[in-house]
Amino acid sequence: MSTDAIIIEQVDKSFGSVRAVKELSIRVPQGCIYGFLGPNGAGKTTTIRMVMNIIYPDRGRIEVLGQRQIGRAKGRIGYMPEERGMYRKMSVFSVLSYMGAIKGVSRADLAQRVPRWLGRVGLSDWADRKVEELSRGMQQKLQFAVTVINEPDLLILDEPFSGLDPVNLDLIKGIMLKMRDTGRTVIFSTHMMDQAEKLCDRIVLINKGKMVIDGTLDEIRSGDETNKVLVELEGSPSIDDLPGVKSTVRVGRKLEVTLQENADTQELLKALVERYRVRGFEVRVPSLHEAFVRLVEQSNAEDR
Repeated sequence: MSTDAIIIEQVDKSFGSVRAVKELSIRVPQGCIYGFLGPNGAGKTTTIRMVMNIIYPDRGRIEVLGQRQIGRAKGRIGYMPEERGMYRKMSVFSVLSYMGAIKGVSRADLAQRVPRWLGRVGLSDWADRKVEELSRGMQQKLQFAVTVINEPDLLILDEPFSGLDPVNLDLIKGIMLKMRDTGRTVIFSTHMMDQAEKLCDRIVLINKGKMVIDGTLDEIRSGDETNKVLVELEGSPSIDDLPGVKSTVRVGRKLEVTLQENADTQELLKALVERYRVRGFEVRVPSLHEAFVRLVEQSNAEDR
């Protein structure tokens, strides 16, 4: 049996004259957090909807949890779409119980799971309140609880962090990490690069319906050469005259140093130690945001 939670092979999808997904091939390993990234209109949501069998590919193959027919695996999947909606006149407790029953959770299991999940998402005190009385962030947490009430092997989330304040964002992230640590697979699309950077074991970047890159964060950032260092020196002297230094910009108490091509960061550190008292020296690692921008621009240039 495949060790991949999802296999997408040479999938195409068009809407009229618009080719939304183009020969897309992705493998999502089991037991990881996998990020779907891309600009607006890149094909992320279309791909997720094809995985969920909401829409069908024009060609290609999709396998989910070892099944070509997703109906055989639906009880093992939790899916939270980007467009959310719940029964606003029902109580929080009733909505979670009702949706759990639809997902096939037994009455005995629901009696335990509903209070437990309300507690995990911080909604125990709101169990008897109507959904319409909840704030947007609370409704988002309830939607998440609805998605995981069947305690799925595969969790698919489309923009899960929209509407969450920092405290509740950390709460949902913590649950996602715990699910991953118990061997479950979590897939989510997001525009929040900082959250993807903190959470994901692997990332795929899609642009104009095509895969640009698929790999670990280190693999994706490897194309961005490290030519910057952050330096903190006693007395804040100027170091523009040091060998290998192209330019410097002050950032608070530190200097962001851009190095000349082929300059050695260790040689710079040696020169600094010989002249000054060094309080801090950090090789600046490119962020996922910077890698994302570079790769999208490169992809767009190749399409011209």
